[in-house]
Amino acid sequence: MAITTDETKANDDDQVYQKGVKNLCENGVTKVPKKYILPEFDRADIVLQVDLTMPNLKLPVIDFSELQGPNRSEVLKSLTSACEKYGFFQVVNHGIPNNVISSMIDVSARFFELPIEVRSKYVSSDLTAPVRYGTSFNQNKDRVFCWRDFLKLVCHPSQDVLVHWPSYPTDMRRLAVTYAKEIKNLFVMLMEAILESLGLWGATMNKTEEVEKLIKQFQDGSQQMVVNCYPPCPEPHLTLGMPPHSDYGFLTLLLQDDVEGLQIQYKEKWVAVQPLASSFVVNVGDHLEIFSNGKYRSVLHRVLVNPAKSRISVASLHSLPFNSMVSPSPSLINKANPRRYKETDFACFLEYISSFEPKRKNFLESRKLL
Repeated sequence: MAITTDETKANDDDQVYQKGVKNLCENGVTKVPKKYILPEFDRADIVLQVDLTMPNLKLPVIDFSELQGPNRSEVLKSLTSACEKYGFFQVVNHGIPNNVISSMIDVSARFFELPIEVRSKYVSSDLTAPVRYGTSFNQNKDRVFCWRDFLKLVCHPSQDVLVHWPSYPTDMRRLAVTYAKEIKNLFVMLMEAILESLGLWGATMNKTEEVEKLIKQFQDGSQQMVVNCYPPCPEPHLTLGMPPHSDYGFLTLLLQDDVEGLQIQYKEKWVAVQPLASSFVVNVGDHLEIFSNGKYRSVLHRVLVNPAKSRISVASLHSLPFNSMVSPSPSLINKANPRRYKETDFACFLEYISSFEPKRKNFLESRKLL
């Protein structure tokens, strides 16, 4: 059967789109291609009202150094409130050196400046690959692409995956593995505090066997870093850098440069998150909502794009080991608060996103019992 001119053009367009938006920009795109134009009801100014009286949301700020001192109980109350009310908070005084943070942003930006021939070596449709370069949200399922390119790095176990990570820029492996180790340690300490904030242990209650086991699992658990590049967009009102979604895992720790773009859904409105220098934005993931039996909420968030500036962010997603089951904590279930979620694992998640276009909190909704 002969291939028509339209079919040939469609195939050529698909190949161009698979190379990502950075490549489009490098080739001088001046209008958003049709593949990236969202339906009107999905665009940033239509989905929900953007509250112009509250253009920036000041998330609760957790001073990590205070968790180690006499004010720990007060900080834990703030942590509880943040996880219940916002599903997001920012962490300052976390102890990760500024040079580790700035180096990670710098080497991430330099990776996306490499020629497309170098970047595209890491393109893979294997969702379990130790390194994967791609575009959009899920380029295999998205009917409309979003204005983002990404590099996903599986971080654990480092001795097995590091050899697969990009060898250019030449200092990327060294800088990224240093950052990954620092952020993993911070995640484990934050989860220890979150388990205490849930009442599973504390000043008057030693760590239970459940808590000890969980902390060990977090130390040995899954970690994936997603390095995001959002190039300048000629028509930012027509597209999004990331569509509304919640994150898989227990916690996501986000490092971002000084270009705004992140918005979270708060009280049925989309509000921008003001970046704080040398801080991390932390959000509750679907696994923590399941584990807390709904007490702590994973919250929808999205990314806007900028007409003039490129934006770099590094999201570090953490959970239990890939083969571990996540279920509501037995300590948080009773007659007044019955079990609300099925158990799940990474295989369930991969099966779901391999079959469906990821949208909003659909995977989490598929885990609900009530």
